[in-house]
Formats: sequence, C-alpha cells, structure tokens
Amino acid sequence: MTALYTEHHDVLLSFVRRYVRGPEQAEDVVQETLLRAWRGLTRTEPRHVTMRSYLFTIARNVLTDSWRAEQRRPEPLYDDEALAAVPSADDVEAALEGHVIAAALERLSSEHRDVIQALYFEGLTVAESASRLTIPEGTVKSRAYYAVRNLRAAFEEMGVLR
Repeated sequence: MTALYTEHHDVLLSFVRRYVRGPEQAEDVVQETLLRAWRGLTRTEPRHVTMRSYLFTIARNVLTDSWRAEQRRPEPLYDDEALAAVPSADDVEAALEGHVIAAALERLSSEHRDVIQALYFEGLTVAESASRLTIPEGTVKSRAYYAVRNLRAAFEEMGVLR
C-alpha cells in the first residue's frame, strides 16, 4: 500500500482535482481509489493491465459513485427572504410574552392601565405622567404601586412565574 501511495498519489490527485470542487473532496476520492485498488489487488492480473490505468479506472468509478450519490441528495435551497420570514426562537418568546402581558393588563382598571402605560411603556417620569393624565404625582405613585401589585397577582393566576 505504501508503494502504491508514493508512486501514484500525486498523479491521481492531479487527475481527480479536475472533477471535484475542493481539495478535501479530491483527497477523499484518491484515498478511496487507493483503498479499493489495494483491496482488489489480488484480483488483477498485472500482465493484462498497467497499475496506473487500473487506478485511473477505479478513480473514475469512485467519481461516478460520488456524482450519483450527490444526485440522490436533495439540493439545499437558499432563499434569504424565506429564512428572514421564519420567526426565530426569540421572536416567538417575545410574542408570547406580549400576549401574556396584554392579557394581564386587561385585568387592571383603566386608571391603573393608563399609569402603567405612561410609566413603563412610554418611559415617562412621574411628573410627566401626572401632567399628561392630569392627576397629582402622589396619585400616579400610588396607582403605579397598586397596578404592579395587581399585575403580579394576575401573572400568578395565569401561571407565569419569574
């Protein structure tokens, strides 16, 4: 096997590289060729066939087998638009959280919901929220306290634990 490899490897490799995509695939084909030749060495009659032509025949057969195997495999499709449209795990998680939060907010009174909307979703300060809702700042604080407490209770009833 060592003599077979040292004498014919480079010639086989240059032959195979013409027909395959990458150097790794060419090395695989040459390795498979030499392995098949070594296994069938006892079946060949040296006076009828030269070793190099025998190896080229085996290499051609290995390449044909490889091409046929590739034809049996489905061709992967690369559609960037379709991949972008598929929701990722983070998108699904965020959507589910959004539905749970919306359901919990529906359980609050409209006054509490308005304060939560202003403070947490719009990012307004207590003073800005009081001005916008036309209520005193202390009322904004107490409504926020009771709204958060009611939200926690709603989440517990819904089975959401953090």
